Amino acid sequence: MTGEPITTEDNEFQTGRVATIAGGHAVHDTFTAFLPPLLPRFIENLSLSNTAAGALSAFLQIPSLLQPFIGHLADRTTLRWIVVLAPGVTATAMSILGWAPGYAVLALLLLVAGLSVAAFHATAPVAIGYLSGRKLGRGMGFWMVGGELGRTLGPIVVVSALAVMSLKSMAVLAIAGIATSAILHFRLRDVPLRTKSDGEQIHWKTAVLAMRGVMGLLAALIAVRSFMMMAVTVFLPVYLTEEGTNLWLAGAALSIVEGAGVAGAFAGGWISDRIGRRMVLVVGHLTAPIALLLFVASDGWVRIALLPVIGFSLLAIPPVLMALVQEQFPDSRALANGVFLSANFAIRSVAAIAYGAVGDSVGLTTAMVIAAFAVFGGLPLIWLLPRQAHSSAS
Repeated sequence: MTGEPITTEDNEFQTGRVATIAGGHAVHDTFTAFLPPLLPRFIENLSLSNTAAGALSAFLQIPSLLQPFIGHLADRTTLRWIVVLAPGVTATAMSILGWAPGYAVLALLLLVAGLSVAAFHATAPVAIGYLSGRKLGRGMGFWMVGGELGRTLGPIVVVSALAVMSLKSMAVLAIAGIATSAILHFRLRDVPLRTKSDGEQIHWKTAVLAMRGVMGLLAALIAVRSFMMMAVTVFLPVYLTEEGTNLWLAGAALSIVEGAGVAGAFAGGWISDRIGRRMVLVVGHLTAPIALLLFVASDGWVRIALLPVIGFSLLAIPPVLMALVQEQFPDSRALANGVFLSANFAIRSVAAIAYGAVGDSVGLTTAMVIAAFAVFGGLPLIWLLPRQAHSSAS
């Protein structure tokens, strides 16, 4: 394998290496999920206003806008060093936040972590794509599961750590990220992870122009789904508590959705390799909003039974979209992945604010109904997407 580029055309699904990168994703995103539970400590220790505390999250997220640029650079060189270093860099920056003497240093550490996060997410899915052979959907499913597990474990890890150690002592947790980088290095040391077609020969302007049509459709799909994503993954506990549910049950409801989403993320990509991307997208864009409408109209055990259906069907879609992006732009995968993720970040950021405004204006129940019907608007867009070459599991 040494010296030969990994390409989807020439290789079968490399389960061990794909699982290693997905595991690295889980560890990496565990550390990025540290910030929300730490905010109360920073507010107290540094006498921050809520506005200043909220801005800290922006320092971690803003570098995501650089993902197209990072992806373009990655198309010109090997992806391996970025994939290997990012977990260690992110873990170190996030674990030493407690040592920041003031707001400026805290913001700087979060910017460093944010750059590492942006680089990892712009390149690691592409690395998995190269190692997935013709089963891109399965590979993106592995990737999404890693991220979902990390975001689930992060808050638990950091609050558990702070129960037995000080904020400064939390720096020892960086060892996990550094060890992950070491494992990635040894597992991927003989894998160049470059496209055979020499992506550096394609000028970025030419590549971006070629992406306009497909990326426009994908951005539209993200937009019509974004309201429901906010309704389910951000505002569900608020909605339930407003209806009289206690906070513990409201949080448990979100955990059910997220847990089902892990299964959906894995299954959605895998199934799309067998029956086609479009079919999975259509089923998801029908099942998720119907389940949400039934959830709003019902109560009791029926609602609980609908939660895993909502989570599974809603989060089965992202790995399919990521697989489609890499299939359509094989000569500039990292650039295309960066453009896609940057658009996703920007649209969802706007959607979070917009959904809250709609909820304030007409109520969260009506906002959920609007969110469900918006997803139906994605159905005609799906049929405008280009067909992928059939990538069966054969």
